[in-house]
Amino acid sequence: MFDATLTQYVTWKNDKSLGGLEGSLSKLKAADPNFTMGHVIANGLDLIGTGSSVRLDRKLDDAIKKMVVLSQSQPLTEREKLHVSALELFANGQLPRACDTWDQILQNHPTDLLALKFAHDTYFYLGQQIQMRDSIARVYPHWTTDIPLSSYLKGMYSFGLMETNLFDRAEKLAYEALAINHTDAWSVHTIAHVNEMKADLKSGLAFMKQTENNWKDSDMLACHNYWHWALYFIEKGDYESALTMYDTHMAPRCQLNGTMLDIVDNCSMLYRLQLEGVKVGDRWKGVNQLTKKHAKDHVLIFNDAHILMSSLGSQDHKTTHELLATLQELVQAPGEDHVLNLAPNLGLPLLQAFVEFDNGNYDKAVELLYPIRYQIVEIGGSNAQRDVFSQLLIHAALNCKSKANQKLARCLLMERDELRPNSPLTERLIRKATTIHTLG
Repeated sequence: MFDATLTQYVTWKNDKSLGGLEGSLSKLKAADPNFTMGHVIANGLDLIGTGSSVRLDRKLDDAIKKMVVLSQSQPLTEREKLHVSALELFANGQLPRACDTWDQILQNHPTDLLALKFAHDTYFYLGQQIQMRDSIARVYPHWTTDIPLSSYLKGMYSFGLMETNLFDRAEKLAYEALAINHTDAWSVHTIAHVNEMKADLKSGLAFMKQTENNWKDSDMLACHNYWHWALYFIEKGDYESALTMYDTHMAPRCQLNGTMLDIVDNCSMLYRLQLEGVKVGDRWKGVNQLTKKHAKDHVLIFNDAHILMSSLGSQDHKTTHELLATLQELVQAPGEDHVLNLAPNLGLPLLQAFVEFDNGNYDKAVELLYPIRYQIVEIGGSNAQRDVFSQLLIHAALNCKSKANQKLARCLLMERDELRPNSPLTERLIRKATTIHTLG
């Protein structure tokens, strides 16, 4: 059951014959309630989903404490002790130290897939792209083809390579993984990213269409892959197709699963369409029903930003106020929580910029957003996901009354065009900037 749980986590797919992840975990606990590594994987999956934390969930807090007590009453190996320690650090908000501990495990046990995957995901939340790539690079040669799930290492490694702009090597590894297992949804996801980063819409659209049947049953990642597919439509300016994909694939999955990844994707999609001037109707209301219960969570600033998009989109002023007020309260008592320590200088200005933009205070939004643009990576997410913040800054600058900020918008667009040539979205924004300049 431990192996079955780990396999589902790595392959992004609930195995229905086992009752999915939840069924596997309950069978695992029933088979041996005192199996420490069973508690490690169960608690780790709860934490890594970022839908809750020990600060919010008494049951999860108790489960972490129980795991620690259990580990102290058993003759564990050094590796098992480190696994418990890493999760305890993660639970206490000390994400960088948790990663250090998983990497320590991997120095002696390079094929420990649980340590590898937990580290990979946590580096992603930290926005530490080079570390995410290198934590796989260090162990990659040890993963021979006879080791179960070894092909999935190629997909994980390719994602780190892609996030550090090594696109050709990333694509090669992802295609190697897919040649071994065509249902590897994470490798599909890397190739979706590469095409997104290159603004290669033709290849991106063709690839997603050709492979859809291979990954649509990877229920933990399918919504995210449809999000990538819809991004190509937004890039093209084909908003109807983007909305159709949202209505057909993204919204239903989000309503069904309610996972944080699906929620973030739904918020991001609607907000990008709105920035493009598309009327999204009452779609925000459905998303807001899911997001508003997380407004006081503050597990990740990245999540907070997307929850805020939803409350602003649905004009839920109460939730918007709640989100900002509760984050400000948490910041008053600084501790060792890595995410909360990002809030004063990064999280709060970012969130406030969204509010100012929504209120039409574009100069203020630029004033808040521009100084932190190179720090935003620290809130986590991928380059593609964080592009929404770059778009927000450009739109804010374009809408400013001040000539200086309009000039800044043109500079940002030149930079964008240089780094991501042939982007129709950038071209549309450049045309808008030219019109403003001419009128000015």
